[in-house]
Amino acid sequence: MPIDKFITIKSPCVPIAVENVDTDQIIPARFLKATERKGFGDNLFRDWRYDNENKPIEDFPLNNSNYSGRILVSGRNFGSGSSREHAAWAIYDYGFRVVVSSFFADIFKNNALNNGLLPVQVTEVFLKELFVEIEKNSKTEVEVDLENQTIEIISTKRKESFQITPYKKECLLKGYDDIDYLISIKDKIENFEKNRKV
Repeated sequence: MPIDKFITIKSPCVPIAVENVDTDQIIPARFLKATERKGFGDNLFRDWRYDNENKPIEDFPLNNSNYSGRILVSGRNFGSGSSREHAAWAIYDYGFRVVVSSFFADIFKNNALNNGLLPVQVTEVFLKELFVEIEKNSKTEVEVDLENQTIEIISTKRKESFQITPYKKECLLKGYDDIDYLISIKDKIENFEKNRKV
């Protein structure tokens, strides 16, 4: 499945104010049989979205019509647990392009970046303020500018910078996975091979 080029995103947010969200909560193990990235969004947070009779739990944010947007905001230590890449697939397939937290598990962070999903790590203070603003107004917008590596709460003008490796930044901006990137520098690779001394 191709990855969309990442452009500056200005969007309301979907808040999940829970710490230590692990990958089994993001996408339960029983939904991992597929090998393609399509369709996983249907089961994102499945056990939190639906009750035992498969009915939507109304007050869960993904089922609450007050919340929408392309930015998922969660508590500290998002993506812990097993190293399933399907967690990033499910979040991306659902329609999110950014996850905001004050800390990400390393494996989840790498899986996200490899699949077109931008993990934006902010300070605890910024995260708390963001949750407060969303609670006051569910339509609160956030702007994520990857080129300048900034995130801003529009209503308060509160802005922070975030970190990302230059390589992954370029891949997201151009919609590349690792293979796409190698193809893009094919001429440089061939030139290097031609001129290197054996």
